[in-house]
Amino acid sequence: MVDNSDDLCYNTLGKGVLSMESINKTRNLVMTAMFTALITAGAFIKIPIPVCPFTLQFLFTTLAGIILGRNRGAIAAALYLILGLAGLPIFAGGGGIGYVLQPTFGYLIGFIAGAYITGAVAHGGALSVRRLLAASFAGLFVVYAMGMCYYWLISRFWLEKPIGLWSLFLYCFLLAVPGDICLCILSAVLGKRLLPVIDRKEA
Repeated sequence: MVDNSDDLCYNTLGKGVLSMESINKTRNLVMTAMFTALITAGAFIKIPIPVCPFTLQFLFTTLAGIILGRNRGAIAAALYLILGLAGLPIFAGGGGIGYVLQPTFGYLIGFIAGAYITGAVAHGGALSVRRLLAASFAGLFVVYAMGMCYYWLISRFWLEKPIGLWSLFLYCFLLAVPGDICLCILSAVLGKRLLPVIDRKEA
């Protein structure tokens, strides 16, 4: 009589591994889609502070990098951008391919790069609030650098209404950044609390 117990164990183990891989892929897709939805919602959640109100988009793109990692975090932000360019009115000022000519479109591109950089720094070593703060501020720097450069280029070459460097710095950074600094701190605190919980569920 042939003993097939080893083959049976191998097949059972193989099916278990495939099942876990399938579960992880499904979970990753759901988490990515969830953050795309959160980024979308964030465009319409405005914090009415004096001088320069801000939305929660940056919070959710930063958390996407922290929670999902650099690749899936960037994908979540990219999906938001693609959906908006496809015509869905999910940007703060509407949607459609013509939005690329808006001076503020550079910040939306920056969200993708910012999520990637944030994820790369956040997962580049031991989890700590200090590392998550560094990751959040690195992402913030990228978002503002890309946003301000794009704003200057569109204003000068498309709108033909050049903006001075001081005005650019004042209106596109100095007045806008305090709210996002608060969001960096909030992102680091939330990430420190959420990541261990998510990792336990994955185990």
